Parts: sequence; C-alpha cells; structure tokens
Amino acid sequence: MALTSFWTDLHAFHQTFRVPIDVVLIIVVAIVLRFVLRFVIERVVNRIVSGVKKRQSVDDTQALQTSPLSAVRLVQRTRTLGTVLNNIVAVVLVIVASLSVITTINATILGSFALITAALGAGLGFGAQNIVKDVLNGLFMVAEDQLGVGDVVDLGPATGVVESVGIRITQIRDVNGTVWFVRNGEILRVGNMSQGWSRVIVDLAVPYDTDVDAVQQRMLQVATELAGDPKWRGRILEKPEIWGIESISAEAIVIRLVVKTRPGTKDDVARELRARLKTALDAMGIRLPALNSIVLSGFDGAESIRGARPPRTAPNPIASTADPKSTRKPRA
Repeated sequence: MALTSFWTDLHAFHQTFRVPIDVVLIIVVAIVLRFVLRFVIERVVNRIVSGVKKRQSVDDTQALQTSPLSAVRLVQRTRTLGTVLNNIVAVVLVIVASLSVITTINATILGSFALITAALGAGLGFGAQNIVKDVLNGLFMVAEDQLGVGDVVDLGPATGVVESVGIRITQIRDVNGTVWFVRNGEILRVGNMSQGWSRVIVDLAVPYDTDVDAVQQRMLQVATELAGDPKWRGRILEKPEIWGIESISAEAIVIRLVVKTRPGTKDDVARELRARLKTALDAMGIRLPALNSIVLSGFDGAESIRGARPPRTAPNPIASTADPKSTRKPRA
C-alpha cells in the first residue's frame, strides 16, 4: 500500500512540475552523452596513437620522424579527426538539446513562429553561407588528408605548423610564434611540406674560370659524406645528386646540388650542407663571386623583358589562287 502511494505521489509531482523536470532531464542527458562520446573518441584516438608508437618502439611523436612516413601520417590524421569529431558532436548535441527544450516548454512555439522562423532563416541563410562553406571545406580537408595537426603547411594567408583544425577555423603558428586563425572556407590551396618527402636545393655560384668538374666532384663528395654521417643518415632518403650547371654568366657559373630528405628535416640538412660546402670551398681556395642580380616581378616587369613582345612585321601579301596557266597569252 505504501509503495502504491509512493508511485502515485511521484506521478502527481511529475505532472505538476513536468516541464522543469523534462528540461532538466534533457540537459542532463545531453551533458552525459557529450562526456561519453568525448571519452569514446579520445579513447579511440589514444589507442591508435599508442599502438603506432608501440609498434615503432618510441615514446614521443616527434621520434616518428625517423620511422615510416605512414605511421606519422596516421598519428597526425587520427588526432585531427578526433578534434573535428569532438567539435561536431558538441555542436550537434547543443542544437538537438535546444530544440528539445523549446518543444518541451511549448510544443506549439516552433509552429507559431513558422513564418518568423522562415524569414529569419532566409535572412540568416545569406549570412550563414560562409559558415557552411567553412565547415564543409574543413571536413573535406580532413577527410582527404590535406593537412593534419603537426604538419608544416602553406595556406596562402599564413605559413607555419598546424596546431588545431576545427570545423570552421584552422590555427597556424608561424616561425615567429604568431598564431594565425584561418577560416577553412578561405583556404583555396594547401601546400603541405610534411607529406612524403622534401628536397634540399643548393645553388652554388663559383667564378667563371673555376674548374667546374672538380667543384662538382667535391660538392657531391661533401653531400655523400653528410648522407653517410650517423647523425644525418636517418634524415636523408636517397643519394645526393649533382644536377649540373643551372645558369652561366660572365661573372659566375651556378651549380645545383639536390638532396632528398624526410619531411620536416629539410632546413636542418640544408644548413649543415651549406656549412660543409663552405669549408670545402675554402680548402680548395675558391672565393665566391659578388653577384648583383635584378629580379623582375609583376606584370610590368614581365612585359619589360626583351623578347616578351612579338616583333612588328608588315602583313604578307596575299598570293593569288588563280591558275598561272590561265594567265599565259596564247601563242600566235
């Protein structure tokens, strides 16, 4: 009897305070669901990252730079997808919970303001199209693995390391430490310097009367020694190559040396290679010439280059198509 009375009183209490109770329940369920989904996403991301590190026998993600490139991309892409999924889950839950609360308070509110909602929706549609563009472009960039957290990218407006990829904003930190917030919808191109491999290109200008063969042989020897150094061996993917004379002038001859490296290590390898080349040239007694170069830029500069404009010529006379035999005079 007491149990029946308890349930009756509970039902009466719920009927009296139904709206506040339902609103509180919706909010509590949304919050609990948000924490559960976030926990699941982070758990999956951490398991994938930990699995990659365990297979490669490393403790830090940066150490994966010396591991297969697929492992690095897997870690970066997994973390990026985890961040984007967390943002999407939060936004969807807030929208669904808000609509549920409004419907619980008054089921006819949305219907009563249908015309106002349509007008506001049409007005906001023009303003929100940029937001929709940002969200869709961000999802496609992550899904297509155009960039990931930790990548060094050139997005046009900013160049630096990707710190965060959101559903609307991508955060880039440049070499000076400035954080750039770039809208995903404004990203028209992505230059990713952390995928696959990189290439060090060293153009060395030597005096015109220098023994080119001897300099090329010495440059290649220096680069090969660098590639065999235990400290730098893991950063260089292939044997260095001499591509030969890149340009020639009365003052100097420019010789190009290239080295294929792992992504993210190009600058370090280039600095060390230049230092060793400087020491080698000093030992050979070669002094680099002073070069005064003029670089033309823009349309005005491009049009001012001799030969860029077509030559002015007089129009060619139109040849007659008549049969020359028909113009001959008949013989007497």
